[in-house]
Amino acid sequence: MSLHVAVRELCEFTAKEGDLDLRFTPSPTAAEGIAGHATVVARRGEGYLAELPLSGAYQGLTLSGRADGFDPQQCLLEEIKTHRGDVARIPANHRLLHWAQVKVYGWLLCQALELEELELAVVYFNVLSQEETVYRERHSAESLRRFGELQCRRYLEWARQEQAHRQARDQALTALHFPYGEFRHGQRQLAEAVYRAARDGECLMAQATTGIGKTLGTLFPQLKAMPGQQLDRLFFLSAKTPGRRLALDALQQLRRPDPQIPLRVLEHVARDKACEHPDKACHGDSCPLARGFYDRLPVARSAALKERWLDQQTLREIAVAHGVCPYYLSQELCRWCDVVVCDYNYYFDLGALLHSLTLINQWRVCLLVDEAHNLVERGRGMYSAELDQARFRAMRREAPRKLNAPLERVERHWSQLQREQPLPYQVFPQVPDLLLAALSKAVSAITDHLTDQPEGNAAELLRFYLDAMLFCRLAETFGPHSLFDISRSETGNGRSHSTLCIRNLLPAPFLGPRFADAHSSTLFSATLSPSHYYQDLLGLPAETRCIDVASPFRAEQLRVQVVRNLSTRYRDREDSLTPICQLIAQQYAERPGNYLAFFSSYQYLEQVLQQLRHEHPQIPLWAQSRQMDEAARQDFIERFQVGGRGIGFAVLGGIFGEGVDLPGERLIGAFVVTLGLAQLNPVNEEIRQRMDELFGDGYDYTYLFPGLQKVVQAAGRVIRTPQDQGVLYLIDDRFSRPEIRRLLPSWWQVELVRLSQPIPALNG
Repeated sequence: MSLHVAVRELCEFTAKEGDLDLRFTPSPTAAEGIAGHATVVARRGEGYLAELPLSGAYQGLTLSGRADGFDPQQCLLEEIKTHRGDVARIPANHRLLHWAQVKVYGWLLCQALELEELELAVVYFNVLSQEETVYRERHSAESLRRFGELQCRRYLEWARQEQAHRQARDQALTALHFPYGEFRHGQRQLAEAVYRAARDGECLMAQATTGIGKTLGTLFPQLKAMPGQQLDRLFFLSAKTPGRRLALDALQQLRRPDPQIPLRVLEHVARDKACEHPDKACHGDSCPLARGFYDRLPVARSAALKERWLDQQTLREIAVAHGVCPYYLSQELCRWCDVVVCDYNYYFDLGALLHSLTLINQWRVCLLVDEAHNLVERGRGMYSAELDQARFRAMRREAPRKLNAPLERVERHWSQLQREQPLPYQVFPQVPDLLLAALSKAVSAITDHLTDQPEGNAAELLRFYLDAMLFCRLAETFGPHSLFDISRSETGNGRSHSTLCIRNLLPAPFLGPRFADAHSSTLFSATLSPSHYYQDLLGLPAETRCIDVASPFRAEQLRVQVVRNLSTRYRDREDSLTPICQLIAQQYAERPGNYLAFFSSYQYLEQVLQQLRHEHPQIPLWAQSRQMDEAARQDFIERFQVGGRGIGFAVLGGIFGEGVDLPGERLIGAFVVTLGLAQLNPVNEEIRQRMDELFGDGYDYTYLFPGLQKVVQAAGRVIRTPQDQGVLYLIDDRFSRPEIRRLLPSWWQVELVRLSQPIPALNG
């Protein structure tokens, strides 16, 4: 089987050496790079050949690419690189890579034109000064042949190994068996739908109850489909750490019959979680794991891929043993692993690594999007940007004097907007041109400053620079999917400051193309209802197939009681405290055990908690707090033990409302107080209005659908296995409305109950 490689990809693999160096220095933008190349080419004489296509072959490996420029009269081949600032600051390993590329092109050109020798040049073009710095070398055709063939041999050894791995992987996946004798109820339906989506290159939304085995039921068919569809990679994308762990557990179950199965699995985690030296900077002068990174990378990479199972701990051990950075080793391994388990942002955000690799390598990829209901808010966050005036003013006090003028211009236009804003919160039809122009000039000035002085800059300056760049970038794509708003607050000393925000409301225009670039996508969750809400907001194709997987649970397992004569609306909260406390105490007395009680806010939670403690001190109570670290979260969960008794208070939609597994007697009931509707505030009202304009259903898209999603997720903590028994109280009269009950899980059998004690009057 023949192999193909681009010259640039070949050299990136074989010719990188030296330190990992991530010191922040601005590089030319794509537009500046294109313009710089054009300027250099325009300066060359008549007959100069730009973007010269070259190709060749060596022992079954075909190389191809385009050399930047060739002057036939001088017999001179050029590689053009754009840069900012002092050319001496270009790292040595980057220069070596540039020379490797022009030497390989030189070898191919000598072959094509039957040349005996050739002049080579690396041209560095400064996009600021428009000056060229040229380094030239003369090489014989023979020396270039030896160099080119050496790179090919290095690559061929690896490429043939990868080719053999791919064949072995596909054979193993073809023979892969489901790890259990039979599928759970509903799990086969899910697996068949996922397989068909992967086979046919379609998008699937699958709503499936927690406890069905969604993770295993999606991973198994997706892997089975890979050989037949010649799929290159599978990305399992999760919103939270528990989702990654479930995916790894499921993959371990699939590997259990044959732990040596040739399937490479990588858990890719955030840099701050993988960093071994958080007190050091990412370059060889500071961090020992960055020093000589590329020299040690080939051996570390080979060792990692021989291991095949690369969860966070295993990868760390390999990285430390070989003296390389775990995070950047993991980044490299994203190129070579079959399954990557990671956070949403590595495929969906603006600079997503996996999406970029997919396009560069023209991979055929499948996506599994876990707990996909979270992608709406996460997607909005990825494509929003915020600038805080208090931080900006603090940064200005420490900024270099040379930046005074552009930063003063930003402050002037910012303050002018503030003076024109009579309200604490105001939406503008677009980002004002003068403000945007001032921000763009400030970004340009800071870029020039960082080019001249890349080190020793205050962290706040760098933060503002990155935030302002994102703000300007999102302003370029501003449209009906976003709004520009300003929030003003008083500082207490007679002054005020404001926050500028480009707030994404509809992530579909950004996420839709990412789904289109995948061969197939499966989005799954226990709460994907109504399906049109998620299709509209996530930008899924119109032909997306939606299924509601049959539940493995029986209605008699969960006693669902809707309290139909109690209002938990904000105006009725005070009157609702006593009835809620009485209901919780009564249920606990009837059946002591472990319960969760969910509330719409910390304030409401605290009110009920204090009254219940006062009136029923015999009931053990513990509560979620606003800022819980990992240890505190674990302590909260560990209170739910078999044989234990007590009630945990948590916030609806918070960390304990989903991804928490408490089967059997660890949790026998839950109280969900209110519908989980978002707070009524100016931002949400703007979202409602925009959703109304776009979809004609603003209230439901902004308040009702997201609120009930939180309710169903929280309720899903109670029944985790087909053997579980439990009780669920939905406490608010609105739950009794038919239009609300239609949005609840179909397997629930809802019973409407009335409290006997006095209740607040219900109005609307």
